[in-house]
Amino acid sequence: MGEYNKRVLTVASGGGRRDELMLLRPTLEQNDVQHVMTDTALAQQQGITAAERLPDCNRNNPLRALYCGVRAVWMVLKQRPHAVISTGAAPGLMCLLFGRLLFGRMLGARTLWIDSVANGEELSMCGKLSMTIAHQCRVQWEDLAMGVSSHYRGAVL
Repeated sequence: MGEYNKRVLTVASGGGRRDELMLLRPTLEQNDVQHVMTDTALAQQQGITAAERLPDCNRNNPLRALYCGVRAVWMVLKQRPHAVISTGAAPGLMCLLFGRLLFGRMLGARTLWIDSVANGEELSMCGKLSMTIAHQCRVQWEDLAMGVSSHYRGAVL
């Protein structure tokens, strides 16, 4: 593996979050990217044949969230990423958390949260939580930037 060929785990739920993450694909091409989505059929529509499925979850179904968390730990352990990038939601936050906890010091995994452009009024709940977990948190609306906690560098879309 070359100096610039890093293992990157990208994680997104369906819909706009997945679309936003797919727009970042060209910037990640020089890396060994493993895509994780809540619907792998959507990945195939984008020409991604090796995407892994992570169950969707939210705070309203704690058992499903627990199952998603266990699967997230397994995916992070299996992939041993140098970086984890997510546009959300809860499954992505879990991968960021475990990527940072399991490999933060040992392997230097970096974590990046990009809050969805759909959140124009305030950060999503996972976006707020990501500010305490991720190495970097990006927002897509200038008004939502919070200095040290989250930064605006433009919109993905």
